[in-house]
Amino acid sequence: MLNYVGNDVASGPVWMEYIAFLKSMPVMTPQEESHRMTTIRKVYQKAILVPTSHVEQLWKDYDNFENSVSRTLAKGLLSEYQPKFNSAKAVYRERKKYIDDIDWGMLATPSTGSYKEEQQCLAWKRLLTFEKGNPQRIDVTAANRRITFTYEQCLMYLYHHPDVWYDYATWHAKNGSTDSAIKIFQRAVKALPGSEVLKYAFAELEESVGAIQPAKTIYESLIAENASMSSLAHIQFIRFLRRTEGIEAARKYFLEVRKLPSCTYHVYVAYATMSFCLDKDAKVAQNVFEVGLKRFMQEPGYVLEYADFLCRLNDDRNVRALFERALSLLPPEESVEVWKRFAQFEQIYGDLSSMLKVEQRRKEALSRTSEDAVSSLENTLYDVVSRYNYMDLWPCSSKELDYLSRQEWLAKNMSKKADRSVMLTSGGGSTSDKGTVGVGANAKLLPQSTKVVRPETSRMVIYDPRQMKGPVISATSSGYTKEVDEIFKMLSPPLMSFITNLPAIEGPSPDIDIVLSVLLQSTLPTGHDVGKPSAPVPGPATTDISGPRNQNGSVRRPPKRKAVERQEEEDAATAAQSRAMPDIFRLRQIQRSRGGGPAQSGSAAMSSGSMFSGEQSANSSS
Repeated sequence: MLNYVGNDVASGPVWMEYIAFLKSMPVMTPQEESHRMTTIRKVYQKAILVPTSHVEQLWKDYDNFENSVSRTLAKGLLSEYQPKFNSAKAVYRERKKYIDDIDWGMLATPSTGSYKEEQQCLAWKRLLTFEKGNPQRIDVTAANRRITFTYEQCLMYLYHHPDVWYDYATWHAKNGSTDSAIKIFQRAVKALPGSEVLKYAFAELEESVGAIQPAKTIYESLIAENASMSSLAHIQFIRFLRRTEGIEAARKYFLEVRKLPSCTYHVYVAYATMSFCLDKDAKVAQNVFEVGLKRFMQEPGYVLEYADFLCRLNDDRNVRALFERALSLLPPEESVEVWKRFAQFEQIYGDLSSMLKVEQRRKEALSRTSEDAVSSLENTLYDVVSRYNYMDLWPCSSKELDYLSRQEWLAKNMSKKADRSVMLTSGGGSTSDKGTVGVGANAKLLPQSTKVVRPETSRMVIYDPRQMKGPVISATSSGYTKEVDEIFKMLSPPLMSFITNLPAIEGPSPDIDIVLSVLLQSTLPTGHDVGKPSAPVPGPATTDISGPRNQNGSVRRPPKRKAVERQEEEDAATAAQSRAMPDIFRLRQIQRSRGGGPAQSGSAAMSSGSMFSGEQSANSSS
């Protein structure tokens, strides 16, 4: 048991139970007693090297054991193993940080890509990296045994993750244990039979150690398992045969593969490129491309690969002939990349007239695929930019390039029909109709795309789209809701008059109690004159919002004061008024419908609001 799980962080009780078992064994002779003591000492010395949760208890038991046998011998042995015990204890503390992140109840299920699963993979990889660093500085054999145990533990939870298997096998290979790496790959292929990348890695390892026949068997199994979609396996097997058996074996296999119905143009391109680049045989490569062209003329990818090959040969005549043949057969919607490469070819090999001619032909051919053929045929400055750029060098600044790209996109999409469901002219009510007529008219000129889900702005609440529309409350005959009338009855007459004559604002309704509590807690000037006199505010006949008046109706002025005192009072009033302005703005949102009289001006509302708020504050404090 200890050979299998002795390196586990929770194996301390197993060590202690084994030692207790050894101590309980009966002995008949002094030789047997000496042998038992030696065995127990060796087990203790192994146990205190393992960073477990019981390492300190094991050290105390070992100390008592040695002192019970011989104090003289114990002093030397304990001084020798004291640093090793300290190292194991320190490593346990570090290892525990990584172990605490691991879910020991996780099941070995196929990968789902969940967040928890990814976190577990990272936690295990951090623990493996920690163990590979040999933090305890033990001998290589013991360290490798501990790392192997950690990998085996990891596979109990991440059994269906190919990267763990590959990491495990390559670690064995790097440490010189190729046989162990092969065994790990064999287990991995059996555990994950559908993983092609593990089989390629396995074949690569077999080939690297000279085991050609086992590697060939792996490639053949790959081809047999994916008979319908095995172009990649055919290509890799052709390369493997060229490396191991020579060009003739590769050519023979290619001639067999090309007859299969499932053979794609990739096999032709791969074999032709191998013949040209590795075997330096341009004639064979061109013959392969020509044979494949009869079968894959309508494959844009094959045409482009053949064109690149001819460009390497500097055969511009055949390149033009290839483009003309391919473009005459390809449908317009599949010829975009071929036209683009043809235009780039003319920019390098042709003159100005041929370059412009190909550009015009490309526009005419591709305009058939779009609804607006006229706009796509127009010449723009963006065409010049696309002709005169080279690699990452551009004949304009990035700002100009963004502008030109945007303009070209707008020109192509200007005349597309907009989706009626996202038009802004569907709002209800006279006020919303006035506000959305202009927007709806201009929206027809904006680019619309079916891939973009646009918000229905006519249903948005003013100021904050996140606000939810409140419950519909029936209005009373006075123009206010029943809830507002109930609140007005609890307010003082000046404040009620002030709220009544505020202009109507449509928007989200704030909590009135919070607004009033903020207003009542504010320190505002009382009823003396602040700055210039405000315009009289109409309101109910029972209240007077302009302060005390004379018999002729004019506002009664306070007695004159000294200039210095008056200036100080005006400065204080101005500061208090500026502090109260946000509260007044909150108060203006309380009213949701028009009052009886005409709306007052903003300055009058703020000045009157300051006076009445101060008056209400004074009343509440008194």
